[in-house]
Amino acid sequence: MNKINYQKILDGIIEENSKNGVVPKLLLHACCAPCSSYCLEYLSNFFEITVFYFNPNISLKEEYEYRLNEEKRLISLMEFKNPVKIVDGEYNPNAFYKEVKGLENEPEGGKRCEKCFRLRLEASAKEAKNLGCDYFATTLTISPLKNAGLINTIGEQIGQKYGVKWLFSDFKKKEGYKRSIILSKKYELYRQNYCGCIFSKRMSE
Repeated sequence: MNKINYQKILDGIIEENSKNGVVPKLLLHACCAPCSSYCLEYLSNFFEITVFYFNPNISLKEEYEYRLNEEKRLISLMEFKNPVKIVDGEYNPNAFYKEVKGLENEPEGGKRCEKCFRLRLEASAKEAKNLGCDYFATTLTISPLKNAGLINTIGEQIGQKYGVKWLFSDFKKKEGYKRSIILSKKYELYRQNYCGCIFSKRMSE
């Protein structure tokens, strides 16, 4: 089975919109400022972006707020061709714990992570629909530790459910992850060594 080239799909969408002189509205789910950095630098050339910060998986509340403030600081410092704004999602860790109940001992990248992806992408699709966005996407595919195929499959399914186009991506391509490290240093962004949940934190320790 041929591996899907999500970057090629994204290139095609961008090319088609550019040819038609269209600047679509994109809701971009953001997991953290470092991962957002390259995604925003790249996508803001072609989309009007609303960053949606929805991460109930993050433990503790202080960590959540620190990461959220770093996201806001990054957006205030970067220059964009098209408008970029941010919307805070509700911080409700109980929703995450309810979603992953029984999967606490799953390895990183396993079924617990899949549930977490679905939780965050479903909220993102709902928000995208409420805001009248043309597409929704996530910064999660920039991580070398995340399964881009799984994230894109979930995103496409949820997009069909809510009637919002899923923007396929694999932001690791085009040296995206390396660029995010450069931008993180440039803007002195807080880089954490775990995904955000208490389970990934225990593994990192």
